[in-house]
Amino acid sequence: MNDIVNERIKTDIEQNDVMLFMKGTPVFPQCGFSASVVQILNHVGVKFSSADVLVDPEIRDGIKAYTNWPTVPQLYVKGEFVGGSDIIREMFEAGELEQLLDEKGIAREAA
Repeated sequence: MNDIVNERIKTDIEQNDVMLFMKGTPVFPQCGFSASVVQILNHVGVKFSSADVLVDPEIRDGIKAYTNWPTVPQLYVKGEFVGGSDIIREMFEAGELEQLLDEKGIAREAA
């Protein structure tokens, strides 16, 4: 991965408390896994930023190298990689996602 792509990813993660790298957009997800994470984040009432990896192949490949995680979507909270779709779903079902957001000081709207 080149330094420019790495810096773009790092900047997105650092400048957004909750950052989702996904296929498509929150309004129009382009895969079921991305749609699932968007639905969960909306359900827990957290505002998040996103990057559509389908419009930029360098970001699509770069984000996988950045975390050494082979799939998209990827969720970051306060600069920390949380996981992909399966992990987010499991954390949500166990109540751990809301706990993590609260511990990190992420504001949530009442669901």
